[in-house]
Amino acid sequence: MSITPLMPVYPRCGVRPVKGEHCHLIDEDGTRYLDFASGIAVNLLGHSHKGLIGAIQKQAETLMHVSNLYGSPQGEALAQRLVDKTFADTVFFTNSGAEAVECAIKTARAYHQHVGNDDKFELITFTNAFHGRTMATISASNQEKMHKGFMPLLAGFKYAEFDDLESAKAQMGPNTAGFLVEPIQGEGGIRPGSEEFIRGLRQLADENDLMLVFDEVQCGVARTGKLYAYEHYGIEPDIMATAKGIGGGFPLGACLATEKAARGMGFGTHGSTYGGNPLAMAAGMAVMDAVANDEFLAEVTEKGERLRTRLEQFIGNYPELFELVRGKGLMLGLKMKVESRPFFVHLRDNHQLLTVAAGDNTLRVLPPLVAGDAEFDEFFDKLSAGAASFDPGA
Repeated sequence: MSITPLMPVYPRCGVRPVKGEHCHLIDEDGTRYLDFASGIAVNLLGHSHKGLIGAIQKQAETLMHVSNLYGSPQGEALAQRLVDKTFADTVFFTNSGAEAVECAIKTARAYHQHVGNDDKFELITFTNAFHGRTMATISASNQEKMHKGFMPLLAGFKYAEFDDLESAKAQMGPNTAGFLVEPIQGEGGIRPGSEEFIRGLRQLADENDLMLVFDEVQCGVARTGKLYAYEHYGIEPDIMATAKGIGGGFPLGACLATEKAARGMGFGTHGSTYGGNPLAMAAGMAVMDAVANDEFLAEVTEKGERLRTRLEQFIGNYPELFELVRGKGLMLGLKMKVESRPFFVHLRDNHQLLTVAAGDNTLRVLPPLVAGDAEFDEFFDKLSAGAASFDPGA
């Protein structure tokens, strides 16, 4: 056989973690890596948080799975917690971010079609967005690299320029059901939407009875110093997809919606075998216990400001490599003047520092939210050594 047992869809590197300790990953050969990728914004409590581990262990000893045909005390408790802490009135639990976005897309369409507006099915999405790898979510992206080999795409999406309100207006028509947007693009290069843009989308939705759908899979769950990034803009979405950090490393996602937005999501309209299972709910509750409070969020904000300040000072030493720092909280991006992927590989392979490459020649810096001064000092030691030894032409 020439194909590998694991389907070869990932360009896997030589790092093979077998253990995690706080903000570090340990390879099978014992090499320690400082993890400022956090599983791409997933391991927000690091790799050995006692509260999260304890909650999962305790629930695993009691009940791991039960069909959604039955009542769910665990799901009801976490859903109520999210409702209490956000704009939402109702929650559907999923296993991943892509599933959460799928549910959000269905919810937005059902809002209109539930009352007979069957022509309202198009969502306006934005350039350089990443919404997942299912057929619907790649169709919602304008990235050709995600489309190749999977044509034809699903109908129902139009692309506008990100952070360009006039472009969004120009795409509106009789079939428009709403807007699907990451308030802060992750894969697209840690690009926050401007206040004018995000508030403008809210106004357009209100004026035209459209759904404003936020994809906060990467930027949500305390990552930016707010529980959800929409809070930075002084507006609320109608529907929101969340995942990644909400499980702290355990597979969990959710689609949140207002009562009005969810009017079409009645019995039989959606479902999931594993979504909302008791084990995932225990992980989600442990994460909320840790992060959904003013003290923790203030710490993330303060750490983010310190990290950003140090990064801005740092890039001044390497004007040939770096252009600017952008992002919010502990979701930061270093926009580079050269391609970011070789630098990300150099940091990983030669300096045992894990980051994430992104679009727009951006290096994503996504530390666990529990990282402290010792981890930040180690990060800058490794980043400085990496920048000093990096040869863009190699």
